[in-house]
Amino acid sequence: MDDFFRSINTLLRSSYGAPEVKEALVLAAWKRAVGEGMRWNAVPCRLSGKILMVAVPDSGWQKQLENMGAQLLFRLNSVIGKPTVKFIEFRVDAETVEKERAQLQLTRKRAKEDTERILEKTKGDVQSAAAEIEDEKLRRQFLLAAGACLDRSGK
Repeated sequence: MDDFFRSINTLLRSSYGAPEVKEALVLAAWKRAVGEGMRWNAVPCRLSGKILMVAVPDSGWQKQLENMGAQLLFRLNSVIGKPTVKFIEFRVDAETVEKERAQLQLTRKRAKEDTERILEKTKGDVQSAAAEIEDEKLRRQFLLAAGACLDRSGK
């Protein structure tokens, strides 16, 4: 994912300023700039010129994010690599936020199911080999990589 964001400027240039491409890249960059926690309450909707419209669940969130607007704008343009967005407009739209939350929950559920399915493939020798890895995070990454490899090979 880091490689994608490093290449955003190249993608923007090669699209010859196509608004659809620019909007898709800005929306993806928003999710990266604000992090996982804020994604539940601040959903980027569209880019109109250099103004990013972001849906929020209520006026409390709207006010709070408006106060953070300059910081969020800086973070967003830092991810993009150039000042692509000039202003962020926060609009109360609880329905859009709820739809995004439902989609995020579904995505997380599917990812968890995929992870469990992949880890199931590592039973036996792979689990024994992984037991020798002391670092828990590294051991999990090893098991996921091995399980994904076994999954692709049909084993």
